[in-house]
Amino acid sequence: MTEISNDRTRQLDRAHVFHSWSAQGALDPMVFAGGSGVDIWDYEGNTWLDFSSQLVNVNIGHQHPAVVDAIKAQADTLTTIAPPHANLARGEAASRILAKAGGHFGSVFFTNGGADANENAIRMARLTTGRDKVLSMYRSYHGNTGAAIVATGDWRRQPNEYATGHAHFFGPFAYRTEFWSESEEQESERALQHLRRVIESEGPSTVAALLIETVPGTAGVLVPPPGYLEGVRALADEFGIVLIFDEVMAGFGRTGEWFAWQGFGVQPDLITFAKGVNSGYLPIGGVVISESIAAEFSDRVFPGGLTYSGHPLAAASVVATIDAMEAEGIVENAKRIGQDVLGPGLEALAAKHPLIGDVRGLGVFWALDLVLDRDSRKPVPASIMGALKKALLARGLLPFVADNRLHVVPPCIVTDEQVARALAIYDEAFTEVEATLA
Repeated sequence: MTEISNDRTRQLDRAHVFHSWSAQGALDPMVFAGGSGVDIWDYEGNTWLDFSSQLVNVNIGHQHPAVVDAIKAQADTLTTIAPPHANLARGEAASRILAKAGGHFGSVFFTNGGADANENAIRMARLTTGRDKVLSMYRSYHGNTGAAIVATGDWRRQPNEYATGHAHFFGPFAYRTEFWSESEEQESERALQHLRRVIESEGPSTVAALLIETVPGTAGVLVPPPGYLEGVRALADEFGIVLIFDEVMAGFGRTGEWFAWQGFGVQPDLITFAKGVNSGYLPIGGVVISESIAAEFSDRVFPGGLTYSGHPLAAASVVATIDAMEAEGIVENAKRIGQDVLGPGLEALAAKHPLIGDVRGLGVFWALDLVLDRDSRKPVPASIMGALKKALLARGLLPFVADNRLHVVPPCIVTDEQVARALAIYDEAFTEVEATLA
């Protein structure tokens, strides 16, 4: 019988698995064997609160029985079918997604994940407008495929800049303002003026799409200030540009709304989604398409498709996930937790620990911006982030660490008691690390 252990799993991984975004030689990955709800564990019985939600996607928690059962039932019926054919699970999934989007949306194009969702949304915008350029933020992440990675604003686009027709702009971020702003309102106004000038300078007649994470996630949970998204919508309308909201991370409960844009009252032309729609249980993503853009392809071939588009196993998991979220009030729980428990708890933590320079977020989507001192706002070095991560893991919490930030992103099902436990762990870890800096 083959040994099942942490050591065996790690040995196989290091011998045969090539990891993303990593230099391979120094990797020492954690091993996980199973999970349930907010908890995740290894083969040796060690358990952690998963306050990373893996890659901020396990919105309904690990191993939700209704979703697992739905996948099993679909596997017993039909494991796969090609996209040209009609399939009940696929149709039901699209219907449920559209019901949550509401408004002027009429159809869903399914993909395998968020990157190819953005790739195909860009394609739709270009074909609809007859223009080429895509504008996106420097502080953003949109995926790993050709156009999606070049649309990404962070360093990862730079060794991958093979796609053409992309330009970037600075979005609002009052804590580290690019616009010398002194208020959220001023940051919004100046960021919009900057975007207008970029559009004008690039040439409005050349710009097909504005691609924006409604709430940029990997870049630091950057909640847009009042009026910003409204202003972006107005600029898109003024210049005939397709507005795409990337909701791959922010959608399906993460911000306490079905879609993050609903909390701001601003409707895009296209919505891209992925992992949150089924908590990442199976690979799936897609583009929610407005009726006007869908109509462009009524008598015109859309030149795109994927073998696994709307895969029945994945589609069944979407149906079960949305049904469970609705029946169990999971989106409402995320909103309440953020407003009443997690947000106030993180603010109290910041008041106690000088390493925390800024607290920002919505629902179960938060970030702590860590600084050496609050006056300069100088980010802490990697050594401090490493020490903090180690201290959190030792106390039974799996964190999400990015640059100088600690992202606090538990599943949307998290309870008051679990948040209280996590806040106590954060408190202890910060106390330990700050003691070494005194």
